[in-house]
Amino acid sequence: MDIKQIQDLIRFVAKSGVNEVAIEQNDFKITIKTNQAPTYVTANVPGAQPAFEQAPVAANIAPAPTADTTPVADTSHYITVRSPMIGTFYRSSTPEKPLFVNVGDEIKPGSVLCIIEAMKLFNEIESEVSGRIVKVLADNASPVEYDQPLFLVEPM
Repeated sequence: MDIKQIQDLIRFVAKSGVNEVAIEQNDFKITIKTNQAPTYVTANVPGAQPAFEQAPVAANIAPAPTADTTPVADTSHYITVRSPMIGTFYRSSTPEKPLFVNVGDEIKPGSVLCIIEAMKLFNEIESEVSGRIVKVLADNASPVEYDQPLFLVEPM
């Protein structure tokens, strides 16, 4: 496995929501772990002999969603501002300072929208569009994933 394949695998694991992936080949072994809640996946490869007896795994299965009769807002004309990295989302630079943006605020390119802390580095996330904040999609001080929607912006 070359470095490009490893990087692709890391990106895939980060986006997929899987907690841990382990791959073992002839003389190569790699394990990638994330800080997410565990997700259990079992793969059966045809012709391969299992290396161990698998214990039953309890699965958390959510009930099927019921039909919701409330109208869904059309968000297709909004611009979605997405997280450029994995980290912790903050709406202000410190708890005592005001929020960078609130619903209804007008923004322009270069406006600071939030901070994402990744590996002890605080990265200001700036707007690339002009518009008005319609909705904040992430909770303050919560973990966010790469490409996760953070804000909905009505373009101007």
